[in-house]
Amino acid sequence: MTATIPNLPSLYDPFSTEAKWQKFWEDNQVYKADPNKGGEPYCIVIPPPNVTGSLHMGHAFESALIDTLVRYHRMQGRNTLWLPGTDHASIAVHSMLEKQLKKEGKTRYELGREKFLERAWQWKAESEGTILNQLRRLGVSVDWSRERFTLDEGLSKAVVEAFTRLYEEGLIYRGEYLVNWCPASQSAVSDVEVENQEVNGNLWHFRYPLTDGSGYVEVATTRPETMLGDTAVAVNPNDDRYKHLIGKTLTLPILHREIPIIGDEYVDPTFGTGCVKITPAHDPNDFDMGKRHNLPLINIMNKDGTLNANAGEFQGQDRFAARKNVVSRLEADGFLVKIEDYKHTVPYSDRGKVPIEPLLSTQWFVKIRPLADQTLEFLDQQTSPEFVPQRWTKVYRDWLVKLTDWCISRQLWWGHQIPAWYAVSETDGQITDNTPFVVAKSETEAWEKGKAQFGENVKLEQDPDVLDTWFSSGLWPFSTLGWPEQTQDLTTYYPTTTLVTGFDIIFFWVARMTMMGGHFTGQMPFQTVYIHGLVLDEKGQKMSKTKGNGIDPLLLIDKYGTDALRYTLIREVAGAGQDIRLEYDRKKDESASVEASRNFANKLWNAARFVMMNLDGQTPEQLGNPVATELSDRWIISRYHQVVKQTTNFIDNYGLGEAAKGLYDFIWGDFCDQYIELVKSRLQADADPASRRLAQQTLGYILEGIMKLLHPLMPHITEEIWQTLTQQPADSPQTLPLQIYPQVDANLIAPALEEQFELLIATIRTIRNLRAEADIKPGVKVIANLQTESEKEREILTAGQDYIKDLAKVETLSITDKQENQTVAAKKPQSGLKTIGLVILAIFLGRLGLAVGNAIDDTPIVGTFFEIVGFSYTAWFVSQNLLTAQARLSLWRRFFPQRQSQQSQEPENAIAGVIGTIQVLIPLSGVVDIEAVRAKLDKSLSKAEAEVQSLSTRLNNPSFVDRARADVVQGARDALAEAQKQAEILRVRLKALP
Repeated sequence: MTATIPNLPSLYDPFSTEAKWQKFWEDNQVYKADPNKGGEPYCIVIPPPNVTGSLHMGHAFESALIDTLVRYHRMQGRNTLWLPGTDHASIAVHSMLEKQLKKEGKTRYELGREKFLERAWQWKAESEGTILNQLRRLGVSVDWSRERFTLDEGLSKAVVEAFTRLYEEGLIYRGEYLVNWCPASQSAVSDVEVENQEVNGNLWHFRYPLTDGSGYVEVATTRPETMLGDTAVAVNPNDDRYKHLIGKTLTLPILHREIPIIGDEYVDPTFGTGCVKITPAHDPNDFDMGKRHNLPLINIMNKDGTLNANAGEFQGQDRFAARKNVVSRLEADGFLVKIEDYKHTVPYSDRGKVPIEPLLSTQWFVKIRPLADQTLEFLDQQTSPEFVPQRWTKVYRDWLVKLTDWCISRQLWWGHQIPAWYAVSETDGQITDNTPFVVAKSETEAWEKGKAQFGENVKLEQDPDVLDTWFSSGLWPFSTLGWPEQTQDLTTYYPTTTLVTGFDIIFFWVARMTMMGGHFTGQMPFQTVYIHGLVLDEKGQKMSKTKGNGIDPLLLIDKYGTDALRYTLIREVAGAGQDIRLEYDRKKDESASVEASRNFANKLWNAARFVMMNLDGQTPEQLGNPVATELSDRWIISRYHQVVKQTTNFIDNYGLGEAAKGLYDFIWGDFCDQYIELVKSRLQADADPASRRLAQQTLGYILEGIMKLLHPLMPHITEEIWQTLTQQPADSPQTLPLQIYPQVDANLIAPALEEQFELLIATIRTIRNLRAEADIKPGVKVIANLQTESEKEREILTAGQDYIKDLAKVETLSITDKQENQTVAAKKPQSGLKTIGLVILAIFLGRLGLAVGNAIDDTPIVGTFFEIVGFSYTAWFVSQNLLTAQARLSLWRRFFPQRQSQQSQEPENAIAGVIGTIQVLIPLSGVVDIEAVRAKLDKSLSKAEAEVQSLSTRLNNPSFVDRARADVVQGARDALAEAQKQAEILRVRLKALP
């Protein structure tokens, strides 16, 4: 029974199609992983986006890359899991909520912890909903049933387990240390959350008088306010200028505190004056020096960035206001020497966006060296994990080598509260730096430990601080799979296969995950780390909120469709790890590159409609696989399998951009523009039935294969076309994401055939271009002469002459020896007569030679000599002139030059083109009015040249360039370039006319 003829709408509507399949995939749990399924596992855990708003273009890019890999490996038959989730982002959410409270005239302390956390969870629900909806719009093939959040019950249990284990192993401790303090968020931040920015600042020089009145030393600093916390001045002990002062004391200006002069080789004698003020509580290097010399640590800073009581008269002032006031006071007291302009680097809080303040604080720390050293062993001994591109391995390794102890406590409320309880009954009901504590997995366990250690009347209070967000994120690859429980998911999918992330997060996240994974599981959490680049704006600049140059991915999805955006982002990748640039017109909110991808989708859609309208209602399965005998069928099947091999190789090696471009070239060029055009005549009702059937089989086979090849990149349109092509039942359809990815059949790849066919296609393209240059109307057929010295090329052209005549609209085609200007058509009928004549000539010459030989045969010695010469010459003559067709043709022309064909003499009124060594000639007499074409081109050229002259004059006018708006000037420059290009094209076309 003939199947119902499938039907696609005349126009592709990406919006309804994408929404339909996104809902279908999720409703039917198409992407639900099954650890019992068997097969080689392939697992990726999503880099969890922060619940701080909405996704940006970087998220869209990363999601497109991951989804391409996941869909590809799922179709390769692997047991695939892409696990989604979000991160609670302590500092970012805290900052947003505190800004909201500030607008309301409140503080979090006035609101209270419980009410504050209610607000945070409400924010999370709203923001997470937005983010997850955006991920769905991107068509990601995640297993939504396994969605996780870093503060959910399971992950919180993993965090407590990790903290308590590390503490019991002596790898977590509480102590006083100099930390990076963010006054904006009023929290400690880790080294990797500090962004160094170069600023134009000042270097202030002050005099510090010697206590004995014998003189002074001069110091220089970029932070004058910190002099209030100075506890020494240091010099290099080998500096002859100052070593006699070591051991003496100075009187600190303003505060009149007596401080020593110390010698330390850390001091650079060539920097500044060679004397360095030492503030151990407010500078990391000074802190280390203070420990070496047992200097007191004086903290002058409050947590909000104001100065405290140790700052004397400057107490309560903001640190930057105090800076100005301290300088003014020193100048008034006669201690200011000079102020220099000075460009230097200032550390900023990545979250709070303000300069950080090195601050002495009691915090929780992880001893990092044992974890980092273990991770280095995995890298050096097992090359685990493997980085793509490989150059990032060194960056990762260098970071692990330099790591210092990790401050993991944050003075925030939103996050994992530190599982430590203080025995405040031991310190008058207050948590101090010296309050004893217990670490426990639960409050119940804490009370048990507290009573055992401090007695039944103990009073416990949990540490109010929370853990650094990166602590929980470091557990993400295995906590999301059920750790610390040995779940089936953990057994099946851990370690995960690939981590896809940006280079800027290697330090924040990748190193934390490898250290945690190595310590708690004994394995690296992923086999490969694929580092991608950034999405740059239309000017090649990094997108950022500060610059306001971000591009909303949903805006482009709403305009062009998800598949178009996804394909564009992947196609733009020139190599693994490279940044990509996205074309964008901000005035119109349009992108030419995404529009080009939408046009590609439309091209594919229209090609699919044509194919299905010509399959007589049959599916590829019903038609059966083609056994190609015709040249064009063999060529497209060879090209298809070549592309299968190429695409598989690219994706296996993370060449996603190369895979996308290769598929584009094959689908648009080879399949749509060439093969479909080649077989149209074979699909007619009156065509040869066997040839028509073979064409249908080939079309169905290649189209279905294309849907599978392209599906990881453009999932929605390929699903829609595949469903219609294969005529899946509406009630229980199979789905394309679960089909097997095409496998290469090397036996069907014919490189020589592809090379030959490329010559035919290039010839057709050249004839078409010549027709366009000569303004030959599409319906008019022409005479074409192809000339080449290569016999092999003539054979290829002859074999494909029907294709050339059909697609290039050629009425009469001659294929000629270029050197001799002899048509192959004329040569072939005469070749037999030529051979006969040459054989007769050879016999005649042979008999003549024999007669002469007989005459001299009786002469001793001479006769024998001539016999040898005669035999040798005959053998040479035959080998040089009779064995090949080309040799026989050359000999014939030497004897009969008057028989040269006049048919192939190059016509005077012809337009010519070249493909490699082939010359193409198209006579124009009787086809077009050459003079009319010339006049038309002349007129167009004159107009273009006038435009060039006008724009050049305008742009050479300084008043226009200086006074006009920048966009107007740029518009004129663009118009000039376009006019110059048009003029050049017209000159070429005129020159080509006979």
